[in-house]
Amino acid sequence: MLLGINSRMAFETVRDHKTRSFLTVLGVVIGVAAMIFVASMLVGVSRDIQGYLDDYGTNTLFVFRFDIGFHPGRMTAEERARKPLSLEDANAILAECPHVKAVTVELMPRINFDFGSPQRLRVARYGSHEISNLDYSGTNPSYQDVYNATVAQGRFFTDFESEHSDDVAVIGSEIDKNFFPAHDGLGKTILVDGVPYRVVGVFAERKGQLFKDQTADRTVKVPYSSYHKHYPADDEHFVGAEAFPGYKDEAEDEIRGLLRRRRNVPFDKPDNFGITSSQAIADQFRQIMSTVALMTIIVSSIGLLVGGVGVMNIMLMSVTERTHEIGVRKAIGARRGDVVRQFLTEAVVLTGLGGLAGVIVGTSAAALVPLAFPSLPTSTPLWSIVVAVVMAMSVGLFFGMYPAVKASRLDPVEALRYE
Repeated sequence: MLLGINSRMAFETVRDHKTRSFLTVLGVVIGVAAMIFVASMLVGVSRDIQGYLDDYGTNTLFVFRFDIGFHPGRMTAEERARKPLSLEDANAILAECPHVKAVTVELMPRINFDFGSPQRLRVARYGSHEISNLDYSGTNPSYQDVYNATVAQGRFFTDFESEHSDDVAVIGSEIDKNFFPAHDGLGKTILVDGVPYRVVGVFAERKGQLFKDQTADRTVKVPYSSYHKHYPADDEHFVGAEAFPGYKDEAEDEIRGLLRRRRNVPFDKPDNFGITSSQAIADQFRQIMSTVALMTIIVSSIGLLVGGVGVMNIMLMSVTERTHEIGVRKAIGARRGDVVRQFLTEAVVLTGLGGLAGVIVGTSAAALVPLAFPSLPTSTPLWSIVVAVVMAMSVGLFFGMYPAVKASRLDPVEALRYE
């Protein structure tokens, strides 16, 4: 009953001093809104990237001549000098690693590390339409199984077509939308850097909004032998290995040992190649996001601190304004604890309302982001709302303690004389 009465009195105080109350908790509103907004962005992007990576297969290992993932800065001279992997390496992995179920390899141009010169961009054309920045490579039919690549229309190219270097291609959904709006591209010929390819299939869209309209769906996959026929100088190989379910770690160890032997890596030297998985890349991303989250917490804490100081000031002012009231309450039997609870309830209600306002602002801003940037996903987790409101109320509890104790210590006789 006392809590209900104190809460009602607190709401009446806030209602009677709307502007003052709003300005008092503005820092709390900003701090909570920033926390909710950034949490929504981080969770949305994290889920999006996790879904995109998992779509390639949770048991798939990615093998390349340098590490794959989120790495700050440029590559070292040693990394740039590494020799590419080869088709023979991929075949050896399948033959000599018992925990590897399937292997695929992609052939592409050598990566250009000369940042002063332009990178080689692939261009696809059909009629008057043109798409650049393609994910264009030669691969083998096992690509479909290793990378969980679903063909929405048509089929993937066959072993026969691969063995006979047929100029056929499976294209991404974005290319299909731009070149063939009626989705009637099967059997038609497109040009990739001037090389004609007959379209035999169209990939289904990959998961992940961040990668929509980018290379994930701007894919052109052709038979390995066909690609090598047209680009014999290209020797960059990207290897994908699918482990048997539950044996991904064992498969990774086997691949690492095999490649160290094949690439003549001394026992006391680090790998001169990289092996990773979708989970490892997602973990790296989460580590980066944790730094961003920490910075957000610091910024939000400053806002909450400012709001807390404002609450303390307004509560001290309230104690001064209501000195006579406090004297009356104590004269008719109110104990010190009753006065403390009254003012603490008022402070908690004040910051709690600020926290709720911050939640509304933060969630609204997060909801508007996909409207302005469709490829940027957001997702407001329930825990962020609970934590934000609890933190806001805790600020009121902490910074309202001193004014509440000061009010409870007033002498009733002196308080009744106060004008």
